[in-house]
Formats: sequence, C-alpha cells, structure tokens
Amino acid sequence: MPLHGSPRRHPRVAWIYNAAMPATPTLDDLRRHAVARTLFKPTTLLTAIRRLGFVQADPIRAPARAQDLTLRHRVKDYRAGDLERRYTRLPVEEDCLVNYGFLPREHLALMHPRVSRRAWDAETQRRAEDVLAFVRERGSVHPREVEQAFAHGRVTNYWGGTSNASTHLLDGMHYRGLLRVQRRDSGTRIYAVADHAEADASEQAQIERAAALIDLVVRKYAPLPSASLTYLVRLLGYGAPHLAEQTRQALKLAKQQLASCTLDGTTWYWPADENPRSRRYAPDEQVRLLAPFDPVVWDRRRFELLWGWIYKFEAYTPAPKRQYGYYALPVLWHDQVVGWANLSVRDGELASSVGYAGKSLARDKVFRGALEDELQRMAEFL
Repeated sequence: MPLHGSPRRHPRVAWIYNAAMPATPTLDDLRRHAVARTLFKPTTLLTAIRRLGFVQADPIRAPARAQDLTLRHRVKDYRAGDLERRYTRLPVEEDCLVNYGFLPREHLALMHPRVSRRAWDAETQRRAEDVLAFVRERGSVHPREVEQAFAHGRVTNYWGGTSNASTHLLDGMHYRGLLRVQRRDSGTRIYAVADHAEADASEQAQIERAAALIDLVVRKYAPLPSASLTYLVRLLGYGAPHLAEQTRQALKLAKQQLASCTLDGTTWYWPADENPRSRRYAPDEQVRLLAPFDPVVWDRRRFELLWGWIYKFEAYTPAPKRQYGYYALPVLWHDQVVGWANLSVRDGELASSVGYAGKSLARDKVFRGALEDELQRMAEFL
C-alpha cells in the first residue's frame, strides 16, 4: 500500500484544484465570451426574450427599430415588427428596467408596485384617479380618447418642448404601475388597467428582489467591468427607484458571489456558472450588423476595452458633428467589431455604407462575402 501523500495521489489532487480554480481568462477570452454568450442559436421569440431578460426599445426606425434589430439575430425567421404584432399573445410587457423596453411578465413583480421618486401633487393624483376609472370602464383606451374626454392641455416635456398633458399623465400612470400597454396601434400605446400584486414589504424580501434585478442585468450584459456593473445598478433606479438602498446592499453581495478577474487594472465580473475560457464561446464566421443597443455593444466602456475604439450613437447629434452617421450599426465579424454601417431603404432597395475602425476590409473577399450574406438577411428581415 502506498503511503498517504505519495506521488501516485498527486495527479488527482491537481485535477481537483484545476477544476475548482480555472485559469484566469485573457482579454481575448472575455471578448469571445461577451459575443457568443448572448448571440445564442436562434430560437422562439418568447425564449429569446426570456434568455435576454430585457430587450431595450427605441422608436427610431433606421432601417428598423432597435428591438427588432436586436431580436433578428436571436429569433428564428424573425421579421421587422414581429414583436409588436405578436405582443398581445405573449407573456411579455412594455416596462422599465435600466431603460424602457420589453420584459418577460414574471419580472414585473421585482419592481411593482413601483414608487416614483417624484410624488404627484393632489391635483395630478385626482386626474390620475379619474383617468383610471375611465380606462377601467372602457377596457382599453387610445391617448386620443383620454384627451377628448379630459382636455388636460399641454406640458413641458423632458426635451424642453411641449407635449400633450394627457399623454404625459398616461406615461406617469404606466410608470407607476396603474396602467399597462395592452398593444400598439400604428406605434401608439393602447392602455389598459394593470393588476400588480402587493409586494412583500419586509427588508429581506426587498433585498432579495434587488439581488434578482442585479442578476438579471448581469446575465444580460456580462462580462462587465466593475465600473459598468456599478453604473448598471445605478440605472436600476429607473426600474426600481424604491429599492435604491437595497440594490446598493445587494451589489456588495453580488461582487462576492460573481466570478471575477482583474486584467490591466480592470476587474471584470460575470455569472459564477459560466467559464469565459470554454470552447463553447468560439466565434463563428458570420458578419452581423448590430443594433446600437444590442447587449454585445451596449456598454461603451466595455466596447472600448474589448475592441480598442470608441463607438458613438449619434442620432441626436447635430449632423455636422457626426463621426459615424445618424444610426450607425456596429459591424461584428467573428469576435471583432471591425466598423459600422449605415443602412437605408431607397425605392424598395436596401442601400448600405460601411466604415472601418482600422484597416479597410473592403477588398477582403471572405469579409465581403460574409457582409453580402448579412445584407441579404437584413433585406429579408425588413
């Protein structure tokens, strides 16, 4: 019998140690992880939304809305507008998380009843109660019906202009969980009365909800630099302003529980059950034109760390000051974001203009073929 601790036992001990303590990922590993973990094999619309956890929405159509541009890579045979067309048949809601968008209905209980940072005065509260009774009686309403019934006038909006006061009130009622978006009519929200269960108000339950929200955004946007994780948790103040203190506490715990590494002075975090070095995250050969808010490119801090250049969303930048274009779509090839593309539809044909962050790939036959395939997929999607 060999003595305890003899050389014959060492390989087993080393194997256990390596399994528990995988090698530190490199930046290349994190880049592949960032791309492949969210660009999963196309699936059903509901499954894709649940896997993403949240799909950011934007009204600009250039050449399609951001939510459609995000989902087309992840939903089999997806076409522009499918989410809006199928919304009423899906357990999905328009609501707020870190931004406005679409969430699986089961996530709403983490944030509702939502308590806004900005309390209504007595007059606004009275108007909201009147409108709520009106919507309950009608079943669903177009904002135009509310304006005709109540004539609330106009208010100064977020951008400094004026907007319909009834629309402004409906937005506030939706945000506070009094109303839900039942469907869209030519892009306009049609509202119905919402029904949110009362939440457990105990401190422990609130911390658990805050932790679940952090898990949701980490699984959407990982791997994340530490500063980006902190920023995302601050943005949760949009979806759950009443859990601000609890999210701060939950963030401290999350940083202890998430997997992490430090590269060149930056600490990165990702879900503990994922291994960025896994071969499952190998890049494929496709070119993909990504939405400006696609989870691969959403975090501009991470973007610069992973790809070495600064990408900007310039739809609201004055035209003379734009560097990339009105609605530049990042161009992903393998695991590299190599440039950007601006697309438009002219006389029924898709037109494209591509720019490059580094060396031009316009004469690279492999890239050009993959880009043409992607433009064909885009045309079919539109």
